[in-house]
Amino acid sequence: MDYNILGKSNLKVSKLCFGGLTIGPLQAGLPIDEGAKVIKEALDRGVNFIDTAELYETYGYISKALDKGYKNEIVISTKSYAYSKETAEKSLKKALKELGRDYIDIFLLHEQESEYTLKGHYEALEYFIKMKEKGIIRAVGISTHTVAAVKASIDMDEIEIIHPIVNKKGLGIQDGTIDDMVEVLKAAKERGKGIYGMKPLGGGNLISSVDECFDFVLNLPFLDSIAVGMQRVDEVIANVLKFEGKKIPNNIKKKLLTKNRKLHIDFWCKRCGRCVNACKAGALQIEQDKLIVSKEKCVLCGYCSSYCPDFCIKVV
Repeated sequence: MDYNILGKSNLKVSKLCFGGLTIGPLQAGLPIDEGAKVIKEALDRGVNFIDTAELYETYGYISKALDKGYKNEIVISTKSYAYSKETAEKSLKKALKELGRDYIDIFLLHEQESEYTLKGHYEALEYFIKMKEKGIIRAVGISTHTVAAVKASIDMDEIEIIHPIVNKKGLGIQDGTIDDMVEVLKAAKERGKGIYGMKPLGGGNLISSVDECFDFVLNLPFLDSIAVGMQRVDEVIANVLKFEGKKIPNNIKKKLLTKNRKLHIDFWCKRCGRCVNACKAGALQIEQDKLIVSKEKCVLCGYCSSYCPDFCIKVV
C-alpha cells in the first residue's frame, strides 16, 4: 500500500481510505460486529485512513474495529454540518466520546457549497481551529460537491484538507464538469492543500467500469488518498489489491459480480422528478411525495443519477 502526507498536515495516510458511509444505517445498515469486521479487514491489509461523518452514524463501527488495537496508528477524518461554536463543540464532543478518542485527526465542515456557505459556517471553523491549537484536532478542512467551494478554499490558509467528489464522469459535481474540478484541485494542491477524493465510482453508478474508474483517480497526482465505500470483506480485498497494482483472484471477482445490488434513494431527495423523466426503463415514479423504485423494471444502469441535482441516487 502506498502512503502519502496530506498536504502540510504531517498526517501520513494510505492511498486507499475506508469510506465509512456505506456500512451504516444510511445504506447497508450492517450490524455493528459485521461492519467492524469489514473495517478491521481493511486495517489488517494496510489501510490506515478512515473517513466518516456525524451524519453517517458509524462511529460505533469504527470504535468496535479499533477496540483491540490500532488506536494510535489510524487516521480518522470526520465531518459535521456545524455552523456555530455551540454546534461545533457538540459535534466534536460526540465524535470524541463515540470514537473513544481524546483527539480527532481531521475535522471537516460537511458539504460546503461556496464562499457564502464557508462564511456562514465560519464560526464553527474558528472553533475547530482553536481546538487544533489545543491538540484536540490535528487538521481542519471541508468536504464538498462543488468546484466553487474548492476554489474559495484555496486562499484560506486555515483550510488544510479538501475532500471533493472526483470520478471519471463527474457524477455528483453540482456546478461543473470533472475537467473543471481537476483544474481547481491542481491549483489547490499547488497551495499545499491535502486532498483526498470521494465517490470514485459515482456512488456505485459507475460500478460496471470499476477498473477504468479506479485507474482514473489513481492517475491523478494531486490526490493524496481516495475514499471508497466498502460493505463486505471481499470488496476490501479487491480494492486493496487494485490500489496495490496486484491481480484480483477470479473467485473474488466472481463474488463481486454476483452481489445483489439495488438502487438507493437518499432521504434528502426533493422529488424534483428529473430522474423519473430520464429513466428509459420506466422504473422510477413519484407516489405520495416519495420517489419509488420498481425492482422489476430497474436495470441498475445508473443513468438516472446524472440527472439528480443533489446526488441522491446510489447503486448499493
